[in-house]
Amino acid sequence: QVQLVESGGGSVQAGGSLKLACVVSGYIGTRCAMGWYRQAPGKERELVSSISSDGITSYADSVKGRFTIAQDNAKDTLYLQMNSLKTEDTAVYYCAAGKEYYSLRRYRCESGFGVWGQGTQVTVSS
Repeated sequence: QVQLVESGGGSVQAGGSLKLACVVSGYIGTRCAMGWYRQAPGKERELVSSISSDGITSYADSVKGRFTIAQDNAKDTLYLQMNSLKTEDTAVYYCAAGKEYYSLRRYRCESGFGVWGQGTQVTVSS
């Protein structure tokens, strides 16, 4: 069973930087897509950035040029480097990953993100 544990959240002033980390464990036969979501108070959870199983990245328009997603497979860790932070980046950030299943003699990934971390708070003050 895949598990995700985030760290790296905290409080920072606008213009500052934070780096989130998500340690992944439990994949048996393959690695699935992963991503970072965030949820601000009173708002819906939104996808911030994702990385496919073959390394293709994508970003929400609101964070393009400021955030960078990266994966260190040797350390089983997903990162989100956040620069030039704005007050509107304040939210709980969640790491997410695709679920793995076994079919037709090999491991595959379900579409979407079926595994979630516990979340880490990021607060940006003016």
